[in-house]
Amino acid sequence: MKSLISCCATAGVAEWVCCPGALNTPLLTTLARCPIVHRWNQQDERTAAYFALGRIQATARPVAVVAGSGSAAAALAPAVVEAYYQRRPLIVITIDDKENAGGSGAPGHIETEGLFGIYAPTIEVALPCSVSDLPDLAATCAEGFPVHLSLRLTEDCRPGCDFTGLEVAEPPAAPPFRASLVALSQMLRFRAVEGLVLIIGGLDPDEQEPAVWLARTLRVPIVAEAASGLRETLSAYMLHGADQLLPRYAPRYILRVGDVPTAACWRALEDMPGTEVYSITRSGFSGLCRKSTVVEGELEQVMKALGDVPHIGDTTGLMQRSRRCAGRIEELLLAYPESEAAMVRAFSNQAGIADVLCLGSATTLRLWNNYAQTQVPTHYVRANSATGGADGTVSAFLANSADADYACCLTGDLALLRDCAAATMLPQLPPARRVVAVLNNEGAGCAFTPGMDAELHRLMVQPPTYDLQEVARLWGAEYYAIHCEADFEVLDSLEPTAFALLDIIPDPEQTAAFNARLATI
Repeated sequence: MKSLISCCATAGVAEWVCCPGALNTPLLTTLARCPIVHRWNQQDERTAAYFALGRIQATARPVAVVAGSGSAAAALAPAVVEAYYQRRPLIVITIDDKENAGGSGAPGHIETEGLFGIYAPTIEVALPCSVSDLPDLAATCAEGFPVHLSLRLTEDCRPGCDFTGLEVAEPPAAPPFRASLVALSQMLRFRAVEGLVLIIGGLDPDEQEPAVWLARTLRVPIVAEAASGLRETLSAYMLHGADQLLPRYAPRYILRVGDVPTAACWRALEDMPGTEVYSITRSGFSGLCRKSTVVEGELEQVMKALGDVPHIGDTTGLMQRSRRCAGRIEELLLAYPESEAAMVRAFSNQAGIADVLCLGSATTLRLWNNYAQTQVPTHYVRANSATGGADGTVSAFLANSADADYACCLTGDLALLRDCAAATMLPQLPPARRVVAVLNNEGAGCAFTPGMDAELHRLMVQPPTYDLQEVARLWGAEYYAIHCEADFEVLDSLEPTAFALLDIIPDPEQTAAFNARLATI
């Protein structure tokens, strides 16, 4: 077992998230004696995997999660898929004590080879063995994708205890960027004057500076998503109402930087064949089912190789239309102060000063991207949205907030239901002020409501039947019902170590009216 921990330490693994289980005993016993790693414990495997993913986001290091075997291993799958599309080095460890037990139907045993498909290749490891017989995890983690270690323990496998001389290495450097810059360079230098919009998706903190340099150099209209951490910094170039404007006034070129965007205007590009799309992304995913040009690699490396880029500006007048749209949106926010959009704006005015902000669910991401404040910078923003779902929001939030004095999370009511076990991590975290705000729009909200009969509403919207006050009681959290902007003032009186759940309850009639008038802009 010591050899496995040494192998992971060489790859930069300093944190392990450990789930209980009889088969895990030798590894957990060895980890308990290891002074150089931090051990988190979590009984729910789904929560454990998302917490591990959050720690990778926070530390930029690979993190290992130990899940035993059987259905416990399968519960890791949602976080593994998310880590794959985020390109995060999540190390998944499952354990078996029987050779060829998979497919036998023996209690507690499932087939682990290829368990996660393309999302995390399986490496079979028989223990005990020497470090030299173990895979080169450093090289694997450098690529940034998840990996699955399927351990088979023999009778000779015993816990280790001597860790003399063992140190955790620095995380491996990412590989150099891939793909040619010729097409992108030619577009920027010779053709971008025909009309260019810059879309900035999710960014890691070390990617923000080169993205700001590019934006301020190009001076083109910008769609900066919340997860970029740059909405406020680049507000002077912000294209308001982009979801309405871009499909209507299709630009000739789109340059996307960062992770795959979640905005509706990005998805609309599937039906805009006249717009050429270029991407610079660490993840390497195009984010589209149509042809586009992708440059894969670290943003800073790509910017250095790209060299000087010209000032292009708003050559098609999109910003003038955007300013008119922004004015209309502000009028709607004032006219409907208890709509979903206005309530998210009000919360953003308070949460903007948080050290960490996490967003979850498609609705809360859309609302924040379109209506959150743009005055106070919120540089550290995370969202588990690569798979289009809302899983693990609170788990990843708590993981990202471990070193923060003040952290906020905004999620949906259905997303919260899938992550209720997350709060069991709180006793292991340093004291801090943490706020989980839940947009309680009764399921999928009124997005599907118009014209629906009762049965279709039940199947599509699925309003939750649980009371958020009971969730707060289960978590040991302070509960506050929020019905209007003034109610958010409760955040000013929270203790420095408070854990609070805000039940944000928008007015469905105001929300419907807001959306109806928005559609006419």
